[in-house]
Amino acid sequence: MLALLLLWSAASLVHAAASFEDTMAQRTLACTACHGAQGRAGPDGYYPRIAGKPAGYLFNQLLHFRDGRRHYGLMTRLLDPLSDEYLFEIARYFAALDLPYPEPVPAREPQSVLERGRVLALEGDTRKGLPSCAQCHGPALTGVQPNTPGLLGLPPDYLKAQLGAWRSGQRRAHAPDCMAALAKRLEPQDLQAVTTWLAAQPVPADAKPVAQLPQPPSIACGSAVLPAGRPAP
Repeated sequence: MLALLLLWSAASLVHAAASFEDTMAQRTLACTACHGAQGRAGPDGYYPRIAGKPAGYLFNQLLHFRDGRRHYGLMTRLLDPLSDEYLFEIARYFAALDLPYPEPVPAREPQSVLERGRVLALEGDTRKGLPSCAQCHGPALTGVQPNTPGLLGLPPDYLKAQLGAWRSGQRRAHAPDCMAALAKRLEPQDLQAVTTWLAAQPVPADAKPVAQLPQPPSIACGSAVLPAGRPAP
Protein backbone atom coordinates (compact mmCIF):
# COMPACT_ATOMS: atom_id res chain seq x y z
CA MET A 1 0.00 0.00 0.00
CA LEU A 2 2.83 2.40 0.89
CA ALA A 3 4.50 1.69 -2.46
CA LEU A 4 1.28 2.47 -4.31
CA LEU A 5 0.91 5.75 -2.40
CA LEU A 6 4.47 6.74 -3.26
CA LEU A 7 3.92 5.93 -6.93
CA TRP A 8 0.68 7.95 -6.95
CA SER A 9 2.43 10.91 -5.30
CA ALA A 10 5.27 10.79 -7.80
CA ALA A 11 2.85 10.62 -10.73
CA SER A 12 0.92 13.58 -9.33
CA LEU A 13 4.09 15.64 -9.06
CA VAL A 14 5.07 14.81 -12.64
CA HIS A 15 1.61 15.78 -13.88
CA ALA A 16 1.69 19.04 -11.94
CA ALA A 17 5.11 19.92 -13.33
CA ALA A 18 4.02 19.09 -16.86
CA SER A 19 0.93 21.34 -16.60
CA PHE A 20 3.03 24.46 -15.86
CA GLU A 21 3.55 26.59 -18.96
CA ASP A 22 6.64 28.80 -18.95
CA THR A 23 4.98 31.69 -20.80
CA MET A 24 4.76 35.43 -20.24
CA ALA A 25 1.07 34.97 -19.41
CA GLN A 26 2.12 32.64 -16.58
CA ARG A 27 5.02 34.83 -15.47
CA THR A 28 2.88 37.97 -15.32
CA LEU A 29 0.20 36.52 -13.04
CA ALA A 30 1.64 38.76 -10.32
CA CYS A 31 0.72 41.74 -12.53
CA THR A 32 -2.77 40.60 -13.43
CA ALA A 33 -3.60 39.81 -9.80
CA CYS A 34 -4.03 43.58 -9.38
CA HIS A 35 -4.42 44.88 -12.93
CA GLY A 36 -7.14 42.39 -13.85
CA ALA A 37 -7.20 39.39 -16.17
CA GLN A 38 -4.89 40.04 -19.14
CA GLY A 39 -4.25 43.52 -17.78
CA ARG A 40 -7.78 44.74 -18.50
CA ALA A 41 -7.86 46.84 -15.25
CA GLY A 42 -8.57 46.11 -11.62
CA PRO A 43 -12.17 46.11 -10.37
CA ASP A 44 -11.71 49.00 -7.92
CA GLY A 45 -10.63 51.75 -10.33
CA TYR A 46 -7.22 52.07 -8.68
CA TYR A 47 -5.24 49.65 -10.83
CA PRO A 48 -5.37 50.86 -14.43
CA ARG A 49 -5.59 48.94 -17.66
CA ILE A 50 -2.17 48.06 -19.03
CA ALA A 51 -3.23 45.89 -21.98
CA GLY A 52 -2.59 47.59 -25.30
CA LYS A 53 -0.64 50.56 -23.91
CA PRO A 54 2.49 51.50 -25.91
CA ALA A 55 5.42 49.29 -24.97
CA GLY A 56 7.76 52.22 -24.47
CA TYR A 57 5.32 53.83 -22.05
CA LEU A 58 4.82 50.63 -20.05
CA PHE A 59 8.55 50.01 -19.90
CA ASN A 60 9.23 53.54 -18.72
CA GLN A 61 6.62 53.23 -15.94
CA LEU A 62 8.13 49.95 -14.77
CA LEU A 63 11.49 51.72 -14.57
CA HIS A 64 9.92 54.63 -12.69
CA PHE A 65 8.42 52.30 -10.07
CA ARG A 66 11.60 50.28 -9.72
CA ASP A 67 13.90 53.30 -9.55
CA GLY A 68 11.77 55.56 -7.31
CA ARG A 69 10.26 58.11 -9.70
CA ARG A 70 6.83 56.64 -8.97
CA HIS A 71 5.92 55.51 -5.47
CA TYR A 72 3.98 52.37 -4.62
CA GLY A 73 5.73 49.95 -2.30
CA LEU A 74 4.19 46.78 -3.70
CA MET A 75 5.28 47.63 -7.24
CA THR A 76 8.76 48.63 -6.13
CA ARG A 77 9.31 45.38 -4.21
CA LEU A 78 7.98 43.33 -7.11
CA LEU A 79 10.20 45.02 -9.71
CA ASP A 80 13.35 45.68 -7.70
CA PRO A 81 15.15 42.42 -8.64
CA LEU A 82 14.21 42.57 -12.33
CA SER A 83 16.58 43.70 -15.09
CA ASP A 84 15.83 46.35 -17.71
CA GLU A 85 15.67 43.64 -20.36
CA TYR A 86 13.10 41.60 -18.46
CA LEU A 87 10.97 44.66 -17.75
CA PHE A 88 11.02 45.43 -21.47
CA GLU A 89 9.76 41.91 -22.24
CA ILE A 90 6.89 42.41 -19.77
CA ALA A 91 6.05 45.74 -21.41
CA ARG A 92 6.07 44.22 -24.90
CA TYR A 93 3.81 41.38 -23.77
CA PHE A 94 1.08 43.65 -22.40
CA ALA A 95 1.42 46.13 -25.28
CA ALA A 96 0.64 43.36 -27.76
CA LEU A 97 -2.70 42.45 -26.11
CA ASP A 98 -5.62 43.71 -28.20
CA LEU A 99 -8.70 43.49 -25.99
CA PRO A 100 -12.06 45.28 -26.02
CA TYR A 101 -12.83 48.04 -23.51
CA PRO A 102 -15.92 48.15 -21.30
CA GLU A 103 -18.48 50.91 -21.68
CA PRO A 104 -17.72 54.01 -19.58
CA VAL A 105 -19.75 54.93 -16.52
CA PRO A 106 -21.96 57.98 -17.34
CA ALA A 107 -20.76 61.23 -15.77
CA ARG A 108 -22.88 62.92 -13.09
CA GLU A 109 -21.35 66.37 -13.46
CA PRO A 110 -23.31 69.28 -14.98
CA GLN A 111 -23.01 69.81 -18.72
CA SER A 112 -21.01 72.99 -18.14
CA VAL A 113 -18.32 71.01 -16.33
CA LEU A 114 -18.21 68.38 -19.07
CA GLU A 115 -17.92 71.06 -21.75
CA ARG A 116 -14.99 72.64 -19.89
CA GLY A 117 -13.36 69.22 -19.74
CA ARG A 118 -13.90 68.69 -23.46
CA VAL A 119 -12.30 72.04 -24.28
CA LEU A 120 -9.26 71.32 -22.10
CA ALA A 121 -8.84 67.83 -23.56
CA LEU A 122 -9.26 68.72 -27.23
CA GLU A 123 -8.45 72.43 -27.51
CA GLY A 124 -6.51 73.49 -24.41
CA ASP A 125 -6.51 76.92 -22.81
CA THR A 126 -3.84 79.26 -24.17
CA ARG A 127 -4.71 81.93 -21.60
CA LYS A 128 -3.59 79.57 -18.83
CA GLY A 129 -0.73 78.09 -20.83
CA LEU A 130 -2.43 74.71 -21.11
CA PRO A 131 -2.04 72.78 -24.37
CA SER A 132 -4.75 70.25 -25.15
CA CYS A 133 -4.37 66.65 -24.02
CA ALA A 134 -4.80 65.66 -27.67
CA GLN A 135 -1.68 67.58 -28.64
CA CYS A 136 0.50 64.91 -26.97
CA HIS A 137 -1.84 61.93 -26.48
CA GLY A 138 -3.13 61.82 -30.07
CA PRO A 139 -6.11 63.37 -31.88
CA ALA A 140 -8.42 60.61 -30.63
CA LEU A 141 -6.69 60.46 -27.21
CA THR A 142 -5.71 56.83 -27.84
CA GLY A 143 -1.96 57.37 -27.39
CA VAL A 144 1.09 57.72 -29.61
CA GLN A 145 3.83 55.18 -30.27
CA PRO A 146 6.16 54.42 -28.65
CA ASN A 147 5.90 56.27 -25.35
CA THR A 148 2.61 58.15 -24.89
CA PRO A 149 -0.44 56.38 -23.41
CA GLY A 150 -4.08 56.78 -24.32
CA LEU A 151 -6.32 58.61 -21.87
CA LEU A 152 -9.62 56.89 -22.61
CA GLY A 153 -10.93 53.84 -20.79
CA LEU A 154 -9.53 54.98 -17.43
CA PRO A 155 -11.71 55.60 -14.34
CA PRO A 156 -11.98 59.19 -13.05
CA ASP A 157 -10.49 58.38 -9.65
CA TYR A 158 -7.34 57.00 -11.28
CA LEU A 159 -6.99 60.02 -13.57
CA LYS A 160 -7.43 62.41 -10.63
CA ALA A 161 -4.93 60.48 -8.53
CA GLN A 162 -2.28 60.60 -11.26
CA LEU A 163 -2.68 64.30 -11.96
CA GLY A 164 -2.56 64.90 -8.21
CA ALA A 165 0.65 62.88 -8.01
CA TRP A 166 2.20 64.97 -10.79
CA ARG A 167 1.17 68.15 -8.97
CA SER A 168 2.63 67.06 -5.64
CA GLY A 169 5.85 65.54 -6.99
CA GLN A 170 4.90 62.00 -5.98
CA ARG A 171 5.13 61.07 -9.64
CA ARG A 172 8.08 62.19 -11.79
CA ALA A 173 9.51 61.50 -15.22
CA HIS A 174 12.69 62.15 -17.13
CA ALA A 175 13.43 65.82 -17.72
CA PRO A 176 11.87 67.84 -19.15
CA ASP A 177 8.95 66.66 -17.00
CA CYS A 178 6.12 68.22 -19.01
CA MET A 179 3.29 66.49 -17.15
CA ALA A 180 4.45 67.84 -13.80
CA ALA A 181 4.58 71.37 -15.23
CA LEU A 182 1.13 71.10 -16.80
CA ALA A 183 -0.51 69.48 -13.77
CA LYS A 184 0.70 72.31 -11.56
CA ARG A 185 -1.03 74.83 -13.85
CA LEU A 186 -4.37 73.02 -13.58
CA GLU A 187 -6.75 74.63 -11.13
CA PRO A 188 -8.75 72.12 -9.03
CA GLN A 189 -11.97 72.77 -10.98
CA ASP A 190 -10.19 72.22 -14.28
CA LEU A 191 -8.64 68.99 -13.02
CA GLN A 192 -12.09 67.80 -12.03
CA ALA A 193 -13.58 68.82 -15.38
CA VAL A 194 -11.00 67.20 -17.65
CA THR A 195 -10.79 63.92 -15.72
CA THR A 196 -14.58 63.63 -15.57
CA TRP A 197 -14.93 64.26 -19.30
CA LEU A 198 -12.14 61.83 -20.23
CA ALA A 199 -13.56 59.04 -18.08
CA ALA A 200 -17.03 59.46 -19.61
CA GLN A 201 -15.87 59.01 -23.21
CA PRO A 202 -16.40 55.70 -25.01
CA VAL A 203 -13.28 54.07 -26.39
CA PRO A 204 -13.28 53.71 -30.21
CA ALA A 205 -13.40 50.18 -31.55
CA ASP A 206 -9.99 50.62 -33.19
CA ALA A 207 -8.42 52.34 -30.19
CA LYS A 208 -4.74 51.84 -30.87
CA PRO A 209 -1.86 54.28 -30.36
CA VAL A 210 -1.14 56.22 -33.54
CA ALA A 211 2.28 55.95 -35.17
CA GLN A 212 2.97 59.68 -34.93
CA LEU A 213 1.31 63.01 -34.19
CA PRO A 214 -0.04 65.18 -37.02
CA GLN A 215 2.29 67.95 -35.79
CA PRO A 216 4.86 68.22 -33.00
CA PRO A 217 3.48 69.29 -29.59
CA SER A 218 4.24 72.78 -28.34
CA ILE A 219 5.71 71.48 -25.08
CA ALA A 220 8.78 69.27 -24.73
CA CYS A 221 8.68 66.07 -22.69
CA GLY A 222 11.34 63.60 -21.64
CA SER A 223 11.66 60.40 -23.66
CA ALA A 224 11.43 56.82 -22.47
CA VAL A 225 14.69 55.02 -21.91
CA LEU A 226 15.05 51.70 -23.74
CA PRO A 227 17.43 48.87 -22.80
CA ALA A 228 20.77 49.03 -24.58
CA GLY A 229 20.57 47.48 -28.01
CA ARG A 230 16.76 47.37 -28.07
CA PRO A 231 14.89 49.05 -30.91
CA ALA A 232 12.04 51.36 -30.08
CA PRO A 233 8.81 49.31 -29.88
